[in-house]
Amino acid sequence: MRRIKKLFPQSLKNLYHLFQAILANFWYGFPSRKIKVIGVTGTDGKTTTVQMIAKILQKAGNPVKSGDHGARKVAVASTINFVIDGVEEKNLLHYTTESSFALQKFIRKAVDAGCEYLVLEVSSHGLDQHRVWGIDFQAAVITNVTREHLDYHKTMEKYREAKKILFKNVAKNKGNLVVNLDMERPEEYLAFESDKKYGYTTKISNFKFKISNLKIIQAEDIELGINYSKFKIQNSKFVLNMPGLFNIENALAATCVALGEGIDLQVASEALSEISGVAGRMEAVENDLGVNILVDFALTPNALERLYKLLAQIKKPTAKIIAVFGSCGDRDKGKRPIMGQVVSQSADIVILTNDEPYSEEPQAIIDAIFVGIKNKTEGENLWRIVDRRAAIAKALSIAQKDDIICITGMGSFETMVVGDKKLPWNDRKVIEEELTKIQFGCIVSS
Repeated sequence: MRRIKKLFPQSLKNLYHLFQAILANFWYGFPSRKIKVIGVTGTDGKTTTVQMIAKILQKAGNPVKSGDHGARKVAVASTINFVIDGVEEKNLLHYTTESSFALQKFIRKAVDAGCEYLVLEVSSHGLDQHRVWGIDFQAAVITNVTREHLDYHKTMEKYREAKKILFKNVAKNKGNLVVNLDMERPEEYLAFESDKKYGYTTKISNFKFKISNLKIIQAEDIELGINYSKFKIQNSKFVLNMPGLFNIENALAATCVALGEGIDLQVASEALSEISGVAGRMEAVENDLGVNILVDFALTPNALERLYKLLAQIKKPTAKIIAVFGSCGDRDKGKRPIMGQVVSQSADIVILTNDEPYSEEPQAIIDAIFVGIKNKTEGENLWRIVDRRAAIAKALSIAQKDDIICITGMGSFETMVVGDKKLPWNDRKVIEEELTKIQFGCIVSS
């Protein structure tokens, strides 16, 4: 099947996707015209930002309807879940943006359920392939643009252009444009004419560009911990139950959407403080070993660099960072040695293992990452272990109290794609199973 697909150029396949999208919109009656759609795109941070936006919208209630102070009905479609007015299903598809028919059907269900908002995670593939054609976006958020999906887009310029499709759509509706000012060339996404423009930042910078009617939202008094982050926007205090400057950026993006909807900072702060975490995103796994075990979806060089710099910053002086990671098959191969270099610069111990190989040989993927590893000696603080479960078990066996084990790449996925099969797999569940084995072993030995 893969070989057959490769026979057709992407431009021809995109025409097919466009036809499907047009048909789907007519079939389901252009449902996005009856709901306010907020699109979130970017390389990293989309899923967390989507969850944060939805939480704020729900918390804010519905001031439009007189006397109605109940929670807004909100729908969510993201990499990890689908939600309609609080009823949640896991996303088992491994796709950020569904096919046009599945997506339009979901929007129709959200409209029929009386949802006022849909917060939609939008991939560059979905934009380029017209899967979101016909969706009437009212707000667009971009978290960042860093190296990813070059197997598909070929160049960073084409990748950036794909993201702009969402902003063109929103500008057409004079909607809210929300841009991370700390990303590369943010002005390109703020250049579209629109009534509302928000830029968010964690830095004190003199921006070299001028954008009309741009409102800048800045995080100040930033404090980072191993399981929290704090900051201020103007005089409002924000406390997140999630660590990392990147999560502060995600919260700023969500807050900008809230401000665009007339929701005040205090409501946004209260809503964000109620989020205990997002599945597979800096998700902590409790244990009796005294070890900090984290599961994260990070799979780009940028996401890994920011993650491991954070861990190096917040760990105890005597603690070690143990990295367990791989890289997805049939994707951008050029990023693999970069990932190896980035992680090895901050991690004390590196264990390379299998991610989702798809049609590639897992060992070949691991070896490609291995090329980029710096300052590590194989067999001492560096291992190549193809079996992901065995790699996790190895990390647990060598970890000492206060060490940080960070397992990345799979996040909250419930399956692993190997060839044409989806095999049952969940990092958190496997970690818990291996922890049980250690505990059981201790009981037996005593």
